[in-house]
Amino acid sequence: MAVRAALGGRTGPEAQPTVSGIVRVAAAVVTRADGAVLLAQRPPGKPFAGYWEFPGGKLEPGETPTDALVRELHEELGLRVRSPCPWLVQEFVYPHAHVELHFFRVFDYAGEPTSRDGQAFEWQDPHAIDVTPLLPANARVLASLTLPGIYGITCASDVGMDAFIGRAQRALDAGLRLIQVREPELDASIRDSLAHELVRIAAPHGARIMLNGTAEDARRLACSGVHWSARMLNTAQSRPPDMLVAASCHTHGDLQRAATLDVDFVVLGPVLATPTHPHSTPLGWDGFGETAQGARVPVFALGGLHPHDLRVAVSHGAHGIAMRRYAWPE
Repeated sequence: MAVRAALGGRTGPEAQPTVSGIVRVAAAVVTRADGAVLLAQRPPGKPFAGYWEFPGGKLEPGETPTDALVRELHEELGLRVRSPCPWLVQEFVYPHAHVELHFFRVFDYAGEPTSRDGQAFEWQDPHAIDVTPLLPANARVLASLTLPGIYGITCASDVGMDAFIGRAQRALDAGLRLIQVREPELDASIRDSLAHELVRIAAPHGARIMLNGTAEDARRLACSGVHWSARMLNTAQSRPPDMLVAASCHTHGDLQRAATLDVDFVVLGPVLATPTHPHSTPLGWDGFGETAQGARVPVFALGGLHPHDLRVAVSHGAHGIAMRRYAWPE
């Protein structure tokens, strides 16, 4: 099981070593146009030879994770990486080393992978990876890759129940696969009816419904998971083990707390001005990137966003974007 970092000080894609004895590594989730990701097999003579991992390598003295990633992918696989996107930082203690892995997602690169060190490699569907054995440090990464890039937040109280269900059906038909039921203005019984109906229409699509509330209510309504407010995140003592757990975050401290509790993903915002939180000061994209830097869990950007913001969000370290108004086609 991955060992969580001591999160008292900020670390991130460009941070320098602060703890002696930790081996810092840059690793790439190279993603092909069809969504497949590249995995490489460790060659003979290395620890865990024969195990599969995401390609990358150790940082050289004075090197940033970004520089190391670009160098390693060119040296090992002949790929010329452009604009790698920071994503997750993970720690793991192996028998031979304590490693800190800086994962990037790479969508923009030139060339085709060529085995320059004699290692095998495979393109794999992230939802159905079948090469084995896999390095245990990749457990969080593999689970996170099954999360979609869009997280829809319900707005039935704005448009009416029947109209919203119609819009939700259209969104599911168009590919939405992760939905949060958040309706603080509705009576609990009406919210429950909405959650029941969304669970029903989401099932044929394999979509997952998260309930903004308690784990007990999420179980009762047959939801896939629970979404905690920042207040609930900071008072929780542990996470429920039998469902997905997400949380709302506004500060780097919230992200630290989310990592300590091992939640599955978080939303961070507001990034831009939004009418639902008119008195909140937006982070802006630079502020979002700074706050999310070094996150140990996937981060969805939230607040005033449109589908066309997905690319800029990912470039600033987001896993994806969460939307309330623009997730639902009329």
